[in-house]
Amino acid sequence: MGTLIDTGVLIAAERGHIDPEQLVEEPDSERAAIAAITASELLHGVYRLKPSIKRARAERFVEGILAAFPVVAFDLAIARIHAQLEAHLAATGTAIGAADLQIAATAVALDYRIATRDLRSFPKIRGLHVVRW
Repeated sequence: MGTLIDTGVLIAAERGHIDPEQLVEEPDSERAAIAAITASELLHGVYRLKPSIKRARAERFVEGILAAFPVVAFDLAIARIHAQLEAHLAATGTAIGAADLQIAATAVALDYRIATRDLRSFPKIRGLHVVRW
């Protein structure tokens, strides 16, 4: 089983709360990846910063992440899982954020666990193996 790394884990690594080397030293590191929406969230954080040393540092960090981990595209197979998960959540009156649902659908489609710091949203997804980082 591989690991899909959630945005919050990567942000914690950037802020020095987690050693980024731990992410690549995992037993399944050759199967660690990020979802396309995670790449977007990370880049969005960079683009919100005004040009400065801080922005340059954040951009280097994000580009390093994008180079280190495969980015899984949101394709038709993942869209089908996403639709099923969203329908199930709606039927049970449960809501999670749109990006988190895309990340969860990506993990379920790949049969990957999620490495996350968000224990509110991801545990609501049936069949998703959640690992707290």
